[in-house]
Amino acid sequence: MSTARPNETLDAAEVTEYLRRHPDFLLNHPDAVTALMAPGREVGEGVVDLQKVMLDRLRSELGRLKTTQRKLIATNRVNLQTQGRVHSAVLAMIEAPSLEHLVHTVTQDLALILDLDVVAFAVEAADPKITAGHVVGIARLPAGTIDRLIGEGRETRLRPEAQGEPEVFGGAAGLVRSDALIRVKVSAEAPVGLLAFGSRRESTFHPSQGTELLAFLARALEISVRAWLRSPA
Repeated sequence: MSTARPNETLDAAEVTEYLRRHPDFLLNHPDAVTALMAPGREVGEGVVDLQKVMLDRLRSELGRLKTTQRKLIATNRVNLQTQGRVHSAVLAMIEAPSLEHLVHTVTQDLALILDLDVVAFAVEAADPKITAGHVVGIARLPAGTIDRLIGEGRETRLRPEAQGEPEVFGGAAGLVRSDALIRVKVSAEAPVGLLAFGSRRESTFHPSQGTELLAFLARALEISVRAWLRSPA
């Protein structure tokens, strides 16, 4: 078939011939299906026109596929953005020049880096090494608090709707409407800790979310604190 000249209208025979020569055209251009109209056919009373039903079903399926595709693209975009923020947070912790600065980075800077409202770091008992260094910003929790909040034997808990605990989030507890709680294990000698992320937006965190990035951030915190506790005073 010859190529149409500018402003020349293809006739039905040419279109038909092209489609015959390219039977996979609709497979490669599914959007074209939505513009097609099924030919009317005379059918007897009580007889279903299956051709029209199949075309309508195909159009509906294409619509669902488009919606799914848009959702996947949006999800991937958010995941990449979150991954970049977590990497930036880890770098900020690694670059801290002291334990005190590390705690300040976690409790003050990470909220801005991660686009959250509050980030808190707490331990269940006073670690003599931390207390001796007069490290501010670490909340002290009664023994058993972390098991109560996260669940015994669990490492994380994501709550779509939450009332921020003052013992964890301090004065910012009133802002929290959704949170993520992660168990922190610095060492066998150190008390169990808690890394808590809080947002004023409900459903910022929810159980169906993956926790790999949050766990990675918590592990980076464990390693950083462990390194400073082992360094010479």
